[in-house]
Amino acid sequence: MHEYGVGNMKKIIMALSLTSALLSGAPAWAEDTASAPSQTVVVSQAADHSASTSTPAPQPAPAPVATPKLDTGDTAWVLISTALVLLMTIPGIALFYGGMVRKKNVLGIMAHSLMATALVSVVWVAVGYSLAFDAGNAFIGGFSKAMLSGIGLDTLQGTIPEVLFVIFQMTFAIITVAIISGSVAERMKFGAFVGFTTLWILIVYAPIAHWVWGGGWLAADGALDFAGGTVVHINSGVAGLVAAYMLGKRVGFGKESMAPHNLTLTVIGAGLLWVGWFGFNGGSALGANGGAAYALVTTQVAAAAAALSWSLIEKLIRGKTSVLGIASGGVAGLVVITPAAGYVTVGGSLIMGLLGGVICFWGTTALKRFLKADDSLDAFGLHAVGGIAGAILTGVFASSFIMGDKAPTNLLHQVWVQSQGVLATIAYSAICTFIILKIIDVVIGIRVPHDDERMGLDLSQHGERIE
Repeated sequence: MHEYGVGNMKKIIMALSLTSALLSGAPAWAEDTASAPSQTVVVSQAADHSASTSTPAPQPAPAPVATPKLDTGDTAWVLISTALVLLMTIPGIALFYGGMVRKKNVLGIMAHSLMATALVSVVWVAVGYSLAFDAGNAFIGGFSKAMLSGIGLDTLQGTIPEVLFVIFQMTFAIITVAIISGSVAERMKFGAFVGFTTLWILIVYAPIAHWVWGGGWLAADGALDFAGGTVVHINSGVAGLVAAYMLGKRVGFGKESMAPHNLTLTVIGAGLLWVGWFGFNGGSALGANGGAAYALVTTQVAAAAAALSWSLIEKLIRGKTSVLGIASGGVAGLVVITPAAGYVTVGGSLIMGLLGGVICFWGTTALKRFLKADDSLDAFGLHAVGGIAGAILTGVFASSFIMGDKAPTNLLHQVWVQSQGVLATIAYSAICTFIILKIIDVVIGIRVPHDDERMGLDLSQHGERIE
């Protein structure tokens, strides 16, 4: 049957029902699937007896083990991708968020992206990378690669230098913290943000990265996360929501106008994010190959589809399509496709994008009102909600046309595995974020005084302002 025929229609129906079920609770069938006995291979006694009494046949010599070899094309592509991912934070997130806050807080929110870039870079090479990607155990890596110990010029990660893999992964850690800053905008102490970033990368980000990409328990279970649906987006969005609750609402929230001061900056930032995402998803193939090229196509299609579906639903509900809505829809599609970019067909990415635009619109409107949290710039509604939808839909649309023999063979089981990753990430990120912020609050406080907030964080925290 054709790839996009009846089978895909069934997947669409399954995707809609699974997405709805996820956002309201764990699927009812999960326990049945998880408790199903695994299949075992039974060797007959006759075969065993025959093998023990007959003369063993001569065994062929083992094939020589291929020695890993540097590929200059793969290396060049990941070098470019690393720069593109860094571009997503500085200036991408800085401008995207900077345009959405009030004028008195523009420099303050941009400072978060700049500080995240500087601080995470140092923490990552010091110990963060080792905790995420050293062998360790199923939960966290070890310390043998602290300060990049043992990683030389000739040390390889696949076909690229491992030191390049280090900085490529560093840019993912950087943007994850920068995303969180959107939830705490306009009211968090800068010193508290610095302390939080340092602890959070080591205690929250590194372990979850190890679970999924470093050989941890989720990887062993077969969870699919091509470029960071759980590690980056669900993780950051959930942490942002917890931080928003703990900080409380901005002074005047719901009573005063808090309209974006300059959406021109936001549109430029969204454009930089969109372009940079090619490195984010395409670079995660870790090679200059067909997989990377296909990831670029699925990324573009999903982002475009989500921008269209967000625009349409906004037009139907509000009567007009806003520029901010188009930009937010594009970002929503990019988030949703992130865990699936290297696993799904173009048709799958199109459906995921269309669903993602609608789901994230709901996440930033109705769900946000229900949660009653002042998630200032919708880090939870875009990134956590979009990441959850994307992670589940990855299990639905993962295709043998792209993955070959590595594709899941049991859709319901794969969706349950994906759900496990989602639920584990939500629980771990939320609990640890709460503890970290509670400690910082006791030591130095996490929120600026109300008078400083009224003045604006540009002046009160940085002694500068935009004229």
